[in-house]
Amino acid sequence: MRRDFSLPQGTIHRIKVQSIALEANMLDDHTVREVDVYVPHGHDGKDLPLIVDLAGYTGSGLSRTNWKGFDENVPARLDRLIAKGEMKPCVMAFPDCFTRLGGNQYINSAAMGNWADFLIKEMLPQVEAQFGCGGAGKRGVMGKSSGGYAAMIHGMLYADTWSAIACHSGDMGFDVAYLPDMPKALRALAKHEGSAEKFVRAVEENHNPGHDDIHALMILAMGATYDPDPDAFCGIRLPVDHDTCELDETRWAEWLKWDPLHVFDDHVDALKSLKGLWIDCGDVDQFNFVYVARRMQSKLKGAGVDHVYEEFPDDHFSIDYRYDRSLPYLADRLS
Repeated sequence: MRRDFSLPQGTIHRIKVQSIALEANMLDDHTVREVDVYVPHGHDGKDLPLIVDLAGYTGSGLSRTNWKGFDENVPARLDRLIAKGEMKPCVMAFPDCFTRLGGNQYINSAAMGNWADFLIKEMLPQVEAQFGCGGAGKRGVMGKSSGGYAAMIHGMLYADTWSAIACHSGDMGFDVAYLPDMPKALRALAKHEGSAEKFVRAVEENHNPGHDDIHALMILAMGATYDPDPDAFCGIRLPVDHDTCELDETRWAEWLKWDPLHVFDDHVDALKSLKGLWIDCGDVDQFNFVYVARRMQSKLKGAGVDHVYEEFPDDHFSIDYRYDRSLPYLADRLS
């Protein structure tokens, strides 16, 4: 909902991106992706910075621009921040990256699809060509949860593309983020003869899947993302024994290659090159991400990486109000 209708409103354009990068995905996901693009009032987008908002697990960029009860959607938030002089004008893109397995970590995966390539090589050029925004030194990426993870790992791997990032309650420290959920995922599979395919199809046929099933689906999605099995249904593979839940160190090592905390030392120079790096997390985050956020802050400080770190009194959900802090920061660093 829009709290103040006297404020000038920006324009939302919906474009379609035909992807080649996603064609080989093992999920049979569609390759034509819609992207909502916000252009602030009084601008056509030309020469403005571009910020890309990546949705969390179960979300889509298209949901970020929908009407929202009792709170602002992101475009309304942008309108308010820009109109009141609290944020410099920028273009913002909201790509639909939803997948059959319920979400996305926005990296290249033989199973999920080459999502980093989609964002960097396909979506960005199309948005920037159409609206004249962004370009070298003027691109930022942000998100919450899985989107926050993506912002952090993209800042490490693709600092030549992104110049500033914001990670809200992002997945890091995979021993904290994922290992505690392995038994829950196995119990979910056990209800379907231990079959990932039967479990996924049951979730798809359920019009209102429960929290436990969605959380189990998320762990399967992580397996297909970080360590896909080219011979398995949707590429799903877990790093534990399905009978005893014992950790397979070889498989787990493949996951850790994508853990921002685990690979931090290899990407210090990339992080130092960023114009802006924002991290925050609620101090009672249900998934204990505050502890891994503190670990990341400690590593950043120890390596001399300039950044902003904040904790706030809240949990993992309904924290879009934190964008009031990070969006002006990113726009300022990119302008």
